[in-house]
Amino acid sequence: MLKAVLFDVDFTIARPGPELGPEGYRRLGERFGLELDPARYGEARERAVEGIKRHPELEHDEEIWVAFTERIIRGMGGDAESAYECAVEMTRAWEHAEHFELFEDAPPVLAELRAQGLKLGLVSNTGRDLDAFIAHHGLQVDAALGSGAFGRTKPHPTIFRAVLERLDVEPADAAMVGDSIEDDVEGAHAAGIERAFLLDREDRHPEIAERLPDLLALPAALGLDVDRS
Repeated sequence: MLKAVLFDVDFTIARPGPELGPEGYRRLGERFGLELDPARYGEARERAVEGIKRHPELEHDEEIWVAFTERIIRGMGGDAESAYECAVEMTRAWEHAEHFELFEDAPPVLAELRAQGLKLGLVSNTGRDLDAFIAHHGLQVDAALGSGAFGRTKPHPTIFRAVLERLDVEPADAAMVGDSIEDDVEGAHAAGIERAFLLDREDRHPEIAERLPDLLALPAALGLDVDRS
């Protein structure tokens, strides 16, 4: 029996705004004497993702994200000593709720799930204050946990179980939705959550069976009856 749905946050229900995008990097770089090329952001970020190394015990380590951001900055042309200080500042910018905007499909789907009597939880790899994030964006959720506060990152199963404990829901009675195969789908499965859906907004993983093109497809995927009248 489905009782709760867990959601990843970044790139699932919310996306980074302009201050965290290519032009944001360019403007921040100027403060550190760096000339960053926004056109190189996409490729720089892809290479940074490929090179990121997790903590061996999946402990939350903010320095990993600073190193990740520094790789983006250097990939955008900021290959100078000040790249690290710039990366620290950009990493801090990710902590602010006002630098994010909700995807258009998130509020109506969350509202629909609540109307169906389901509990909602957020589980995110972030050092951000999720309570402040929830308040800023006016979200109605029953529990939220970030890796910075918990100490472990997804896909470690304990962070999923900790959220479920706060919801007083067993893994078998929950579902998970996120944009990462490893962090969200495999992590949820490791925690005993069998119903785990990959949110694939850019249609990158047609090989994944439990895949959603957007959040609007979630209620039907969960087998819920939705009145569209």
